[in-house]
Amino acid sequence: MTVSEQSPPSISIDPVKLDPLTNPLRESYEEVEGTVEVEIRQAQVPVSAHGERLDRALGGIVPEFSRTYLQQLIESGAVWHNGQTASKTSAKVKAGDRIQIELKPTPQSQAFKPEVIALDVVFEDAHLMVINKPPGLVVHPAPGNWSGTLLNGLLGRDEAARFLPRAGIVHRLDKDTSGLMVVAKTREVMDSLVEMIAAREVHREYLAVGHRAWQGPRQQQVALPIGRDPRNRLRMAVVDLDRNSGKTALTDISLLDNQAAYCLVRCKLHTGRTHQIRVHMASLGHPLISDGLYGGDAAAGLGRQALHARRLAFEHPVNGEAMTFVAPVPADLEAALSVLALSYNEKR
Repeated sequence: MTVSEQSPPSISIDPVKLDPLTNPLRESYEEVEGTVEVEIRQAQVPVSAHGERLDRALGGIVPEFSRTYLQQLIESGAVWHNGQTASKTSAKVKAGDRIQIELKPTPQSQAFKPEVIALDVVFEDAHLMVINKPPGLVVHPAPGNWSGTLLNGLLGRDEAARFLPRAGIVHRLDKDTSGLMVVAKTREVMDSLVEMIAAREVHREYLAVGHRAWQGPRQQQVALPIGRDPRNRLRMAVVDLDRNSGKTALTDISLLDNQAAYCLVRCKLHTGRTHQIRVHMASLGHPLISDGLYGGDAAAGLGRQALHARRLAFEHPVNGEAMTFVAPVPADLEAALSVLALSYNEKR
């Protein structure tokens, strides 16, 4: 086992509680700098774990954490083996060895925290709200974006959101897609909206700008299944359902305006697969401008894919009222349309 001579941090724990160390004991303290709560657990390796790898033995001491997380703790110097900092996840342990683990909150555990974020709320009542999401705002916390998301903003806006799965978010937009989203404020309404989306009773319409002039029918329906791209796990792709775990995907596409090198289309979703419009447009030979992930080149100064969730329509799940919302095209996309000499009827 490779160890360093560094001693574990001093902690204030009643020594009586640590003897004997036959079971994990929990004590918490706050770091001197900041308010990050850290938990120290100490234990002796039981006979049943004699000869096991260190990371596997830790799983018996803190079973509520994943093995990947425990490996990260070892690699970050947060585990002490017989008083010395452990550095190898594969080191073998012996029965009776003393283990000390410093458990700090992971980014994931800190992600669901309220934050003050300005949200463009276009409608709100006691049951739901409709939000016009700007480009660049991430919807859910995820690697690389554990804070500053729409979910954090919803938690900061309404304390009751913490009692709802995903703070009431029932569908999402990609980070760089702008436009309308509906968010539930009660569990009953959330369940109803999820069912309505599954039943295709929530109507979502997008504006998109693609490369190359449109040459097919002005209106067409694309019914191509979508799944994870087997060659690039960061992408989605049109797949063969018999060979891939993809799902059916259905998009109605209508041409609004055409130029020699670009086309402006309206897309209506019947299903809500990840990157559905981006994948379907690329499959037709019209990748969205500035969508590098799917083959779209930067154009007209637009710094994100040219996709805007413009129209949202549904029946209110409580009172049955027909509701329709239209979000103006944001300034960056409006400027790009002007540069490309593409136009659309705002009232359509």
